[in-house]
Amino acid sequence: MEVHGERLITLKALIVHNSTSHVSVVNDSITTLINEMNSKGITTVLADSADGATAVIHNDATIELVILDWVINEDEQHNESAKKVIESLRSKSQMVPLFLLLDNRQGENLTHEIMRETDELIWIQEDTPFFLAGRAHSAILSYRQKTVPPLTRAIFEFAQKYEYSWHTPGHAGGTAFMKSAVGRAFHDYFGENLLRSDLSISVGELGSLLDHSGPIGESEKFCAKVFGADRAYTVTNGSSMSNRVIMMSSVARGDYALCDRNAHKSTEQALTMTGVVPTYLMPSRNYLGIIGPVYARTLSASEVKKAIACNPLATDKKQKPLHAIITNSTYDGLTYHVPTVVKQLDASVDRIHFDEAWYGYARFNPLYAERFGMYGEAEDYPKNLPTIFTTTSTHKLLAALSQASLIGVRDGRNPVPHSRFNESYMMHASTSPLYPIIMANEVSAEMMRGQSGKYLTTESITEAVRFRKAVRRIRRELQDNQDWFFSTWNADFVTDPDSGKTVSFEDAPLSLLVNNPRCWELRADDKWHGFQGIEDGYCMLDPIKVSVVMPGMAIDGSLEAMGIPAVLVTAFLSQRGIQVEKTTDFTILFLFSLGITKGKYGTLLNALLKFKDAYDANVPVEQLLYTQESDCPAAYKGKGLKTLADEMFTFFKDTGLTHVQAEAFTTLPEPVMTPADAYVKLVHNDIQTVSVDNLYNCILATGVVPYPPGIPMLMPGESAGGKGSPYIRYLKILQQWDQRFPGFAHDIHGVENENGIYYVQCLKTSK
Repeated sequence: MEVHGERLITLKALIVHNSTSHVSVVNDSITTLINEMNSKGITTVLADSADGATAVIHNDATIELVILDWVINEDEQHNESAKKVIESLRSKSQMVPLFLLLDNRQGENLTHEIMRETDELIWIQEDTPFFLAGRAHSAILSYRQKTVPPLTRAIFEFAQKYEYSWHTPGHAGGTAFMKSAVGRAFHDYFGENLLRSDLSISVGELGSLLDHSGPIGESEKFCAKVFGADRAYTVTNGSSMSNRVIMMSSVARGDYALCDRNAHKSTEQALTMTGVVPTYLMPSRNYLGIIGPVYARTLSASEVKKAIACNPLATDKKQKPLHAIITNSTYDGLTYHVPTVVKQLDASVDRIHFDEAWYGYARFNPLYAERFGMYGEAEDYPKNLPTIFTTTSTHKLLAALSQASLIGVRDGRNPVPHSRFNESYMMHASTSPLYPIIMANEVSAEMMRGQSGKYLTTESITEAVRFRKAVRRIRRELQDNQDWFFSTWNADFVTDPDSGKTVSFEDAPLSLLVNNPRCWELRADDKWHGFQGIEDGYCMLDPIKVSVVMPGMAIDGSLEAMGIPAVLVTAFLSQRGIQVEKTTDFTILFLFSLGITKGKYGTLLNALLKFKDAYDANVPVEQLLYTQESDCPAAYKGKGLKTLADEMFTFFKDTGLTHVQAEAFTTLPEPVMTPADAYVKLVHNDIQTVSVDNLYNCILATGVVPYPPGIPMLMPGESAGGKGSPYIRYLKILQQWDQRFPGFAHDIHGVENENGIYYVQCLKTSK
């Protein structure tokens, strides 16, 4: 950006010109134009063909101006090459200025469609190169003014004033770090611009995050418009904070709320803070342990009344819940048809809260139409329908910094006005926010605005689909030779709506899978997804959330003769610099975010093939899973990878781990008190530590949350159950696994592992 004559970012233009298509005097003028542009600080990138220009447009995001020779190829009658470049540019951005370069022989093929896509026409021999270079310079600066969002622009401008500060933070724009060796290393690593943008709320011209004023307020208005909300609030402590803010603005102690049992632990924290009485909505699970949706019929008014009637904590069975929270998408990528959810819950609640932490990109691609909270346009949303809240972790799958989150509010029935909502917001927000996080929020919004959002999301979807197809092609080839390979969790067959032909997923046209949501919708009569009785079209699998499936689990939920526990594959990949999002018994989840590249997923595919080779050869574990062989536990020394996999798989068979897990997460525990009441006892130390073997009939003081994916199995105030309790059985099996397979221990929040024994904080029993 250029502010007050000072440049922060290099100016760059693409010039598409083929000298063989013009007489020498025209070529000389273009050469002079390039020299004049360079003298104004504009770096020029040259391309002499449509293919070359297209490659630059798609791979160089710093291009801020395209000067296109209308006659790239003199032999063409209808300027197909130039039209190809225009199409490529506009598929990515409608805002990058386009100058169409002509000489006096040209112009008869300029249609009104072409004119609409063009910002300026240049007759190279009629205006001076000096003047045209000035027009180029002006166009780039104007483009930057349009694309740099409010707070980012304000901070860029503030940085150019070079003012001394007498306010916090104490490092004073990074100067303090220069006074020690370690500080200097810190300064040099992050760079001066980042540190200069770490500012205090004392800088009044930047506005206030707590008051939502000035450039920060304008930034939030900008984000609201981009994401389709009536209001938006920037959050600098993740969507966990966002969930807590929304809940505290909507419900209070003694109020009733409907809570997706599939919710993140921050919802548990919100329940504790508010003192709300929760009634849980039970999600489904399939044969692979993949967490499914809360079925639509479960959300009907009659079913909600039944759930409240069965809730021991709901003493007034006629009291209406005020709030409902739904996780969209689920951790494994199942997305709801949101209008159906709203319609089903309309009779029960006035406010619906969609936790869309992992789903911030949905609005920007037509594939996800009506499958996100802020569907449609804010001004078209009927005010007699429930008010909608959404939480978006802009740092998870958009391009914001960690901790960046966005709250969206769409006012409907019984809204929470800004002044009331902000009281809750201020309880959680910092008076000293990190400004780069706020900037990253609005920059990620700007990146998704207009055609750019569709381009970026389509790229992620395309790469995810290519990876899925590649895995399945390899699997089919190997199966033809009675060999094994991994699979991906998606439909085995898809139907082309144009031809009516049904083809295998791996043979389906890429364009069909990328653009047609029916290829990803769950149908009641389909077997692949394993969610029996699900409503047709209610749920859609998000293609960018790829579950790679291990051999071992049949579609009916039974274990096959041979199987590979996913933890082994995860450990293998980790040693090769590939970190996965989530690992279950037989699946590994990969997220194809905006940062995906062909090289990135190609390396993953290659690593999966290398695992297969190592497994088939039974290569010793210490050579594969550990950086140094000395790190390998004694139990695995000299043991082959296949041998260890077989032992783990036998453990699954002997213990029934997968089935017990499914039972534990689909059986609602008995609530004895609210999470808030249990927390009071925790604070007062009215608790005791209990081993898992003695957990029967104990009441939990803290939640038990197995990772992955961080969904509470037991909530504070719930009973662990008596003999036969699936929760205790599950914990015992996990404890046994941790003892049997060192180095592959489970991460369970709320459980302390001491010398291989699980302990849980419970309320003291009455004497």
